[in-house]
Amino acid sequence: MTSRSFRIERDSLGPVEVADDALWGAQTQRSLENFAIGSERIPLELIHALARIKRACATVNATQGLLDPALAEQICSAADAIAAGDHDSQFPLKVWQTGSGTQTNMNINEVISNLVSLQSQEALGSHRPVHPNDHVNRSQSTNDVFPAGIHIAAAQQIHAELLPSLSALIHGLDSKAQAWMSIVKIGRTHLQDAVPLRLGDEVAAWRDQLQQCHDWIHASMDTLTALPLGGTAVGTGLNAPPGFASAVAKDLQAQTGLPFRPADNLFAVMAGHDALVHSMGQLRLLAVALLRMANDVRLLGCGPRAGLGELCLPANEPGSSIMPGKVNPTQCEAMAMVCTQVIGLDAAVAAAGAGGHLQMNVFKPLIGFNLLQSIKLLSDASRSFQRNLVEGLEPNHDQISRLLDCSLMLVTALTPTIGYEKASAIAQHAHQHGLTLRDAALALGHISGADFDQIVKPLTMATPQQP
Repeated sequence: MTSRSFRIERDSLGPVEVADDALWGAQTQRSLENFAIGSERIPLELIHALARIKRACATVNATQGLLDPALAEQICSAADAIAAGDHDSQFPLKVWQTGSGTQTNMNINEVISNLVSLQSQEALGSHRPVHPNDHVNRSQSTNDVFPAGIHIAAAQQIHAELLPSLSALIHGLDSKAQAWMSIVKIGRTHLQDAVPLRLGDEVAAWRDQLQQCHDWIHASMDTLTALPLGGTAVGTGLNAPPGFASAVAKDLQAQTGLPFRPADNLFAVMAGHDALVHSMGQLRLLAVALLRMANDVRLLGCGPRAGLGELCLPANEPGSSIMPGKVNPTQCEAMAMVCTQVIGLDAAVAAAGAGGHLQMNVFKPLIGFNLLQSIKLLSDASRSFQRNLVEGLEPNHDQISRLLDCSLMLVTALTPTIGYEKASAIAQHAHQHGLTLRDAALALGHISGADFDQIVKPLTMATPQQP
């Protein structure tokens, strides 16, 4: 068995053994040993965002005369490599660590320091020529850097992944809604037969509910782009130069193309993370809407012979290990699980947002992890649902017509002419004697055949009235 070789790194508490091939340092190593909790790691999207912050801070510190330009250039080069994903394996820390995220901030600082040491042919852990605290962390605190990283990572992922995936799903539903607007079907309330509507209108309801969620999520981006950077430890900006917050935000704008800016009140955005809680709330709303849609689709597709069977879902894979030929609504089930998970993650974020004390919220890693995981899950689930279900979704015309023709609730159209009680009697008589509504109406003598035909027109009944 080959034994690993170690080097000695030091922090304010003393020496620590670190594997020779690791680019992290003493504080990261302590975290690995002290917080061996669970398997959830700090998301790489957050790591990459933190690297962008380090680059921006180094650039501004050099401009302000607080950092040698040559050292700043080396920090920027190392940060760029981290942001590009070149060193993802060097960020092993768990979510369940210090509530400020200090160890992850130091993980970034130490890896940048050691990358610069390698570039300068200095020993790993030497902190030459760049020190993780004095240079990489200059004008910063974990308390403003870590939540800013969550803001940046969430904004980037919403902009690049979630909103495009959701837009594609909305477009797919719109195509079906437009194509199916001439198909009249029976409606259902309380899972019981109701008056008719157009299939296109039923799908358009899903589409517009998701469009509203899209708009709300897009609007929440405004709160995410207000950053706590420049507040340092408690919001006063101690050890940061004047104008630092604005200059760093401008640099981050250039890096990402997103309109980042300093928050109006750094004390507020650091003591509480309401912008992150708000954004998570919008993801919960999307999860609620997607879950309702997925449940509707699997109800309308249930069967094929003993259920509603009004929609024909794509057969993507065999559905049973014992029942040959069975096909299940698996995309609906996957979406339902994702949405249920996001709703639970939101509850944790809400509790975490309320968990701060005085100038510090100590649930930062949990908030960041849950928010970014939710964005990822909803992005992937929306993309999968569109590609693997909506694109291949088709109406079962025969079943829709059969259920419409035998529905008792078409009698509702007669109520203005013959009254509620007579219309009810027709429906009950038809149901009890297995008759059509028309035959029951004629048998009871409540209306003539010609008047019945003139009034009970499903397409007319299903066409929405002008507001």
